[in-house]
Amino acid sequence: MVRKLPNPVDIHVGSRVRMQRMLIGMSQEKLGEALGLTFQQVQKYEKGTNRIGASRLYEIGAVLGVPIEYFFEGLEGGSAHAGGGPARGGLDVGMLSTAEGIQLNSAFFAIADAKLRRRVLELIKALGGMGDDAEPGSPSGKSLDYGE
Repeated sequence: MVRKLPNPVDIHVGSRVRMQRMLIGMSQEKLGEALGLTFQQVQKYEKGTNRIGASRLYEIGAVLGVPIEYFFEGLEGGSAHAGGGPARGGLDVGMLSTAEGIQLNSAFFAIADAKLRRRVLELIKALGGMGDDAEPGSPSGKSLDYGE
């Protein structure tokens, strides 16, 4: 029997649930308890394996402290670039929803000194092979504001 692949929108919504849950430091078990679900069900939602109904998505938003629109941010023209690489402007939304991506983002913005933040960014760009010609943020050359 051939397994049906999850819908890209379901994957995107699930990854946004995961990202917000991790940003606020909540475990799958705690989210499940708040919703009356098992952590396994939360895992299935986060992977996009199981679709999240409208009322359940409303409950998840309330528990995580975000409006429903949050879960659909990053979708363009009805299609999702869910976790599979750059969605737009070279931004890899899938990477941002990982534990490492969230930790890297939090640690980077915890650097109060703008000059030091710029030096860290240059180091990361050099390690990633982006070189000096790319603007901060992405290989596309779009600049992001790092609070400088």
